[in-house]
Amino acid sequence: MTVVELRAKIQREQRRQLHKRLAWITVGDGARERECHVLDLSSGGARIAMDDAMEVRDRFELTLVRGHHKRDLCEVVWRRGKTYGVKFVTLFPEITTPASDPTEASVQPS
Repeated sequence: MTVVELRAKIQREQRRQLHKRLAWITVGDGARERECHVLDLSSGGARIAMDDAMEVRDRFELTLVRGHHKRDLCEVVWRRGKTYGVKFVTLFPEITTPASDPTEASVQPS
């Protein structure tokens, strides 16, 4: 007896083909930029390729327009030769609790 299970088809995000559009990888303090090509792009990530054999870090910033201040923080999801799949990472601001005022004296019951 064979049991057939129906799988729910997962709808992937629609990707836009860019045909090797130039982009720039920024590593570290933003002083070094390396040229790369974006092969396709979605709201959640991208597939990029490098011309030379550069070691791409696990996290970097991607700039789609040179000289523009907007940079997307990326995390490498997969690597195949000089081609990389990256997802865009959103950093949430850290929530800090205000320190209590050291000049306030707490009243202790006796």
